[in-house]
Amino acid sequence: MSKTTNSNKMRVSFDLDEVLFVSPETHKTEPPLIFPLNRIFKERLRLGTPDLIKSLQNMGYEVWVYTSSFRTIGYIKSLFFFYGVKFDDIVNGTRHLKEVQRDRKDILPQKLPNRYRISLHIDDETIVCSMGRQYGYNTYQLDAEDDNWKEKIIERAEEIRKRTALE
Repeated sequence: MSKTTNSNKMRVSFDLDEVLFVSPETHKTEPPLIFPLNRIFKERLRLGTPDLIKSLQNMGYEVWVYTSSFRTIGYIKSLFFFYGVKFDDIVNGTRHLKEVQRDRKDILPQKLPNRYRISLHIDDETIVCSMGRQYGYNTYQLDAEDDNWKEKIIERAEEIRKRTALE
């Protein structure tokens, strides 16, 4: 799925589980897909996910998925296609192991967004977010239900874009 991209564009990546995929028992969600798609794609999207991704892309950001999940890239692309979303790129667990971990003896973190020149990574895991300082990447931690999550992510992305423009 690698492709040539504009290196000046800022990249924002999202984890899937507990970030974009959430439980309707704990979070507001997008309506489920219609039958039979809802039998194939059981995950439920956090309310506002398609809108946020499209907004970021319209603002000139590349939007990626960076997940340690081993769901196939085709599955992820297909699921989001039915919500009208097209990601600029996707890194799943398989791709991360192949391109980042490779044959290293030392075990690297499960995500290293800076290896893909990702400017901001949104994740729910404290360990992934706290490793940002050590490994040199920016994060936004999202976990609990938050009606203002889209605005907060856009604000954080804009803050990073302004800071990097000054460097």
